[in-house]
Amino acid sequence: MWQEVLITPNTPMDKAIAIIDRAGLQIALVINEKGQLLGTVTDGDIRRAILKHLSIDEPVNRIMNSSPRYIYWNEPRETALLLMKNSKVRQIPVLDVNHKVLGLEISDEFFNPLPRENWVILMAGGMGSRLKPLTASCPKPLLKVGDKPLLETIMESLIEQGFHRFYFSVNYKAEMIMEYFGDGSKWAVEIRYLHENKLLGTVGAVGLLSTKPDKPLLLMNGDILTKINYGQLLDFHRKNQTEATICIKEQCSQIPYGVVTVHKDRLQQIDEKPLRCFFINAGVYILEPEVLDYVPVGLHFDIPDLLKTLLQIGKEIAVFPVREYWIDIGRSEDYERANNEYSEVFG
Repeated sequence: MWQEVLITPNTPMDKAIAIIDRAGLQIALVINEKGQLLGTVTDGDIRRAILKHLSIDEPVNRIMNSSPRYIYWNEPRETALLLMKNSKVRQIPVLDVNHKVLGLEISDEFFNPLPRENWVILMAGGMGSRLKPLTASCPKPLLKVGDKPLLETIMESLIEQGFHRFYFSVNYKAEMIMEYFGDGSKWAVEIRYLHENKLLGTVGAVGLLSTKPDKPLLLMNGDILTKINYGQLLDFHRKNQTEATICIKEQCSQIPYGVVTVHKDRLQQIDEKPLRCFFINAGVYILEPEVLDYVPVGLHFDIPDLLKTLLQIGKEIAVFPVREYWIDIGRSEDYERANNEYSEVFG
């Protein structure tokens, strides 16, 4: 976990060595009291310092790289990979707009992801009404985006990041989905099915689990195409120690008119075609196992109902801003856009 490699400028080199070795990330991030990145220290930096006969009691600010490569949180993961290739480094810090460290991209995780035992539930039981007539004879999860079904792309993006235990909630044309995916052996993963005899909403199918997971559960809508770094999401959830984490995405829209602000009968201000930005629910969640106790069995229950219940009883819910590619395929124009962008994003 990247939090384990945060050090201060006054950290002695010998302690930095121990931190780097223990975490196995081959880097330490030097930060100030506000958590802002000041520099980086790698095993190579320390070895070069030793060759110069510097004492390992010396602070790391004497050897750190004070101009490290980094990306901002709202840049695509591919930017980090490109930087790593061009700069011949294996790690890229992820910062917010104030230069505070939010994470660490590691080249090994792009190619050799750590196996994750977290269960993944993909909600694939909806009717896809807004995509008719496309969904009249084909369930939305099997609609092709690019050269393969939507749900297959979602699952494969999760497999690429180490997940292998999947549950699909199914209802509408369930037999078609089950026939296509089977038990998951084609992808060397395990797929089980949660059969909704009636539509149970965006989280109700979770109540059909016969047993509880022993690790945080990843719940995701089955019509979301995204390049989220799920490892960072799980790290973020663990760090915040909340019962749930909800992913959010910033969406902006331009008002096509001049917006007028008035007080009584006097003009205060007029903004011509202003841009309004909001955070929206991105349809991806991390839930602690005990949260499942609040999902009724066999009843329609939506995720906002669950989150409201948790808030009402005093539970905390973290929010994780999605900086990567994200699209909700709910309407025909979204489906068309996803097909146009597929080869560039997932090719």
